[in-house]
Amino acid sequence: MTVRTILDTKGHQIQSVEPDAKLSAAIKILGERKIGAVLVMNQGRLEGILSERDIVRVLGERGARVLEEPVGAVMTRKVVSCRQADTVAGIMEMMTIGKFRHLPVVEEGKVVGLISIGDIVKSRVQEFEAEQEALRDYIKTA
Repeated sequence: MTVRTILDTKGHQIQSVEPDAKLSAAIKILGERKIGAVLVMNQGRLEGILSERDIVRVLGERGARVLEEPVGAVMTRKVVSCRQADTVAGIMEMMTIGKFRHLPVVEEGKVVGLISIGDIVKSRVQEFEAEQEALRDYIKTA
């Protein structure tokens, strides 16, 4: 199974904020959308990612005053990404080793989606359920 398969099921929409947006505004988006990360983009270019972990870390370090700072001061700048042709097994390994839960999907320099560990788990469970059902059908007809 590939990243494209997941995106074709889940959709290619992404949530993003600009680097100069206040952290409090980004947190509001995370809460309203019930998501764990937003991409930080400037004029269509990926500049970083802001996750719940980034927010917790900076709140612990600098306190509530950080909520009025720009997202660009808090975001993760070194963003690991994948392509639609990458395998689910490959990105699972990448996420496990890197200890992150969100992975932008980039094709020819353009962000085309965002994959979360939850998306991967959901697709793997569906894959296993389909295999189980196929095996049950096979046994019934044998």
